[in-house]
Amino acid sequence: MNKTYIPQLKINHQWYIINAENQNLGRLSSKVAQILKGKSTTTYSPHLNSNIYIILLNSKLINITGKKKLNKIYKKHSGYPGGLKIKTFNELQTKQPNKILEKSIRGMLPKGRLGRQLFRQLKIYPENIHPHKAQKPKIIKLDLD
Repeated sequence: MNKTYIPQLKINHQWYIINAENQNLGRLSSKVAQILKGKSTTTYSPHLNSNIYIILLNSKLINITGKKKLNKIYKKHSGYPGGLKIKTFNELQTKQPNKILEKSIRGMLPKGRLGRQLFRQLKIYPENIHPHKAQKPKIIKLDLD
């Protein structure tokens, strides 16, 4: 019989910085979700947390292709009758630029307890300033076309 390899739990955390300036929303989100899940590591296992933390900078400078800046709609409902709130991409980018990336990346992570845990390991900032210098994060250059 073949034996299934199960990697041992490792405690060491890896921190990475990704600059979202002039990146396309979907391509960046899928790459970040892959890195968060740990698919780029040799000890990837779909049911284990990879202990990878990602710092996304310049979220307010994210790009989107075509006419989506005007046509893309983000909906939120309070649960009460008439409680539907609709915002366009431009409105959300000026008021809450982090929400765009959060919603996109959260949808690409696994659903359930592991997905919520991985999402907490993602830190998004609208500017180029972050408070995680003590973790000594490594910079990742993404060449997404």
